[in-house]
Amino acid sequence: MNYTNIFDTHAHYADAKFDQDRDLLLSKTLPEAGIKYIMLAGVEIPDCFASAELAEQYAYLYCSAGLHPGYLHSRPDDWQIQIRTLAKFPKCKAIGEIGLDYHNGRENADLQKKILIQQILLAKELDLPCIFHFRDATGDAVEILKSYQPRGILHCFNSSAETAKELLKIPDLYFSFSGVITYKNARKPVEAIQIIPAHRLLIETDSPYLAPEPFRHQRCDSSMIQHTAEKAAALKNIPVQDFITICCENARRIFHI
Repeated sequence: MNYTNIFDTHAHYADAKFDQDRDLLLSKTLPEAGIKYIMLAGVEIPDCFASAELAEQYAYLYCSAGLHPGYLHSRPDDWQIQIRTLAKFPKCKAIGEIGLDYHNGRENADLQKKILIQQILLAKELDLPCIFHFRDATGDAVEILKSYQPRGILHCFNSSAETAKELLKIPDLYFSFSGVITYKNARKPVEAIQIIPAHRLLIETDSPYLAPEPFRHQRCDSSMIQHTAEKAAALKNIPVQDFITICCENARRIFHI
């Protein structure tokens, strides 16, 4: 099935996994697959600059600037200055991806929380939304989000419906769902998406990661997002193209595109 007006709200095309065919994908394959917009989520300073270069090269690409919690060890001393510099680029539309990741332990949890809060405050100052990455850190994440009431996107939302209900109280948060919802064991996000209003929903690939079924464990690219959209639309009981268009308009609204 061919769909149009697709906004992939989270991808990493500066990743080395695309070095062999990046130009073919971005110049031909993805536009022909109905991809209208892609947000390139930055994870560390060099990656953010590389994403900005891609956004400069391709009209339908946009980018963000931020420090992922898994890359704090490599941050330069002037990281905030560099993020401010990146944020001046007209196609930089968000601060991210930022957040908390306790999957491998909580040894640097205090540092993660400190830098997350600094970046939320920077986003507020620059009037940009945040792209949030939270993994195995729901309690601290909810506490910080409720305290600071940011505008932004919960990337690859995998928490429970109960958590979603709590976070829906923050008016400018959007919930983005990835190929994970197509997996057989994806109970929590499947339950969550059903209680979230359509005007707060987004879809993404997290390319090159999290390929949906039937491509699980392969390198993901944005053309695969239709499988995520089909599953999400079925869960919301909305025609697939209508759902894709709603998500696109939601993304354009949060990113001011």
